[in-house]
Amino acid sequence: MWGGTSPSLSVDVMRDPAVGRVLLLFSCKGQLSWSGKQKWTGLLLALLLALLLALLWLSQAEALFWSDKPQQLTYSHSCLSAERRLLVAISTTRSQSVASWRGVFGVCFVLDLLPPGVCNLLNPAAIYANNEISLGDVEIYGFDYDYTLAQYSNLLHSMIFNTARDILIEQFKYPEGLGKYDYIPGFAIRGLHYDVQKSLLMKIDAFHYVQLGTAYRGLKPVPDEEVIELYGGTQHIPLYQMSDFYGKGPSLKQFMDIFSLPEMTLLSSVIDYFITHGIEFDQVHLYKDISDAIRDVHVKGVMYKWIEKDMEQYILHGDEIYAVLNRLVNHKKKLFLITNSPFSFVDKGMKHMVGKNWRDLFDMVIVQADKPNFFTDRRKPFRKLDDNGSLQWDKINQLEKGKIYKEGNLFDFLRLTGWRGSKVLYFGDHLYSDLADLMLRHGWRTGAIVPELETEIRIINTEQYMHSLTWQQALTGLLERMQMYQDAESKQVLLEWMKERQEIRSLTKNLFNPQFGSIFRTFHNPTYFSRRLVRFSDIYMASISCLLNYDVNFTFYPRRTPLQHEAPLWMDQLCTGCMKTPFLEEMVHIR
Repeated sequence: MWGGTSPSLSVDVMRDPAVGRVLLLFSCKGQLSWSGKQKWTGLLLALLLALLLALLWLSQAEALFWSDKPQQLTYSHSCLSAERRLLVAISTTRSQSVASWRGVFGVCFVLDLLPPGVCNLLNPAAIYANNEISLGDVEIYGFDYDYTLAQYSNLLHSMIFNTARDILIEQFKYPEGLGKYDYIPGFAIRGLHYDVQKSLLMKIDAFHYVQLGTAYRGLKPVPDEEVIELYGGTQHIPLYQMSDFYGKGPSLKQFMDIFSLPEMTLLSSVIDYFITHGIEFDQVHLYKDISDAIRDVHVKGVMYKWIEKDMEQYILHGDEIYAVLNRLVNHKKKLFLITNSPFSFVDKGMKHMVGKNWRDLFDMVIVQADKPNFFTDRRKPFRKLDDNGSLQWDKINQLEKGKIYKEGNLFDFLRLTGWRGSKVLYFGDHLYSDLADLMLRHGWRTGAIVPELETEIRIINTEQYMHSLTWQQALTGLLERMQMYQDAESKQVLLEWMKERQEIRSLTKNLFNPQFGSIFRTFHNPTYFSRRLVRFSDIYMASISCLLNYDVNFTFYPRRTPLQHEAPLWMDQLCTGCMKTPFLEEMVHIR
């Protein structure tokens, strides 16, 4: 299996648990290019080797585990010494290509790195909990409209890009050459930051560090060295420069909603044109012009007209939205809608998804709410709309079921309804505009709609991702444990491992998005987006229809992730996404 002369190992070394783990790893990592029956034969041999080593270790390991004598210290030193003897010996296998062992090592080394019984199949239709919440305690359900009740096709992004691009050319007099740029699906991801002064679009982690390899100026990546130099010799972005509570800082803007995907692509395309043609530009004006062009597509109603004209093409999952709302009403839950969209647009969309009597399902409907100001500004009163959408002039002293209201503010809403605290659960897609104030200031329970979650989970479930992540974790563990050896040969092996680890991290990133990777993680840390997701939402899911997979009294329990100083409790860390809905088959009738 080693593809050459194996190192000479004494029985004492073979009995060493630490050595056994390393030996097991590299016995699975030699010149292996098996397929079919040969592959499974190899796997069986590897598993038999693991069992043999376990039996050899048992007597010594068990005695050490139950003993409180200084013998443990001697044993620990023995582990390190044995690992040191193997370190250089196993380096002879480093020249083997990654592809030759990728199909085998995951099963072998997973025995040492991953918990027994861990499940690699997450459910894309599951609901994931950041905070414990029982639906049985929820009496009132609130919803945003765009990308919460109404999920839109990606075709909409191309339309927004093209229209905003043409506005720049025709109204802002930008070069006509920009007309050659088309929308690039999959270029950007949600949650990126844009440094206006430096024209950098980049991904930042939860600790304010730029993920190297994910900084772009225009459509081209910026070298890591230049990024570090731009920020004073570090990857860190100081707090005062970071985005504020709503994603807008003095020099950095965070793109948090799904509508921002075409905006980021247009921003990058325009910068690319100017740089390619050697045109000097003012970074602040360029950013503002593009933001205004994108805003005009929304504010002037252009986007609404596209969707209203062809709802079958643009609106997704409409039948499931009706099933969710109808089920909640049948269980005596109260429903309300707060959206920034105009009534005529919402009315047509809801009739398409739910039916002409959709308003009968809701106790309150509020349109053009101007979120997030709706949650913080007390000054705007509610105004009633008639059935045709025309404004009424009378003062609002109560919010009536089935009526449509415009603008207003949350403080009057709370006063008139009495709907306070954890009995209210509100769903939205924008972490800042929809959820932050409700969670932190008013104590409502919140649910984040993250459509990207479905695609990312499907990638996580692939064999390629599992293998890449497993080997990445293996290398990290080896680097951590072997770093005390500083002789020349050991240093060379460690450098090779570090290089390979970086290569695999980049490969794993590219599985999600070649430019920016996953919206949830940098190479290892959570992204800034993930940090906000955990902070502002009790639960999160790919779509509202995920509620159909759970009983209306279901309690969501967050996974207990151990702190760094805590021992891992494997059974407490198993993936819950595939375990939370054991009754899916029994609940098919709900759909």
